[in-house]
Amino acid sequence: MGHLGELEQLILFAVTALGDDAYGGAIRAHIEERSGRIVSSGAISTTLVRLAERRLVVGRVGTPVPGRAGRPRKYYALTPSGARDLQESYTAISAMAGGLLQRLGALAEQGS
Repeated sequence: MGHLGELEQLILFAVTALGDDAYGGAIRAHIEERSGRIVSSGAISTTLVRLAERRLVVGRVGTPVPGRAGRPRKYYALTPSGARDLQESYTAISAMAGGLLQRLGALAEQGS
């Protein structure tokens, strides 16, 4: 298992959730909608390239859409290696956080 950073995890979860519609803009919107985190398009693109180099996702160029200017969209899909790494990363975070949410809440309230 390779280490996955937070943005890599968010992108891989978004790619999984979006299925065949996982392209840069949709991934960005999904992350913002689900997490409230604002992520630049450049950060999404750079991370997708890095994930593809590590063979955690594969990309394919979509067919051009009539009336839409610019290059065709590039769509991404999770590979079996990507699924394994994401699952292992999620399991590790869940194990570390298990039973701590109440304590975290109490600690956070102390600073208010």
